[in-house]
Order: sequence, then structure tokens, then C-alpha cells
Amino acid sequence: MRATTPSASQVDKKIQQGAEGFEAVALGEMMQPMFETVDTSGKPFGGGSAEKQFRSLQVLELGKQIARNGGVGIAHQVYQTMQKMQSHSGNGSR
Repeated sequence: MRATTPSASQVDKKIQQGAEGFEAVALGEMMQPMFETVDTSGKPFGGGSAEKQFRSLQVLELGKQIARNGGVGIAHQVYQTMQKMQSHSGNGSR
């Protein structure tokens, strides 16, 4: 059985997804301290151990949404760098 090599568009799509994923995680990590300072214990649906457990997931999803909707430019820079690395390794588009 012969292994197939991914097309240039498939590689490009994977690079784009990786760059966007990186931006999502980076944004989530940057926002985490901000959300740790918000006191929601006085709100009707705020506070409690469940909120503390799921806060990091909420912040990660917020980071994903920001990245999916244009982000802050991190994904673009990562994408360009990954494209350069791909072309220099000889595994770029054929």
C-alpha cells in the first residue's frame, strides 16, 4: 500500500488550523488572570465550586471564539512563520 502525501491545500489548511488553535490558547492564557479577579459570588447564578471548576474551560472557549472571529493577529504571524518553515524544509507545495 502506497502512502499518499497531502496536497498543498491540505497542508495549508492544517497550518491555518494550528495557527488559529495557538492563538486561541494564547488568548485564553492571557485572559485567565483577568477572570480570576472577577467576583461573581454576589450574583444570583454566580460563585460556588462549579464555577471555579469550569472557569478555565469558559475562558478557553472565549479565546477560541475570539480567534475564530479574526483574533488579534497572533494566528496570522504564526501562520506566516509556519509557512516559511514548511517551505524551507522541502515539504512545501509540490
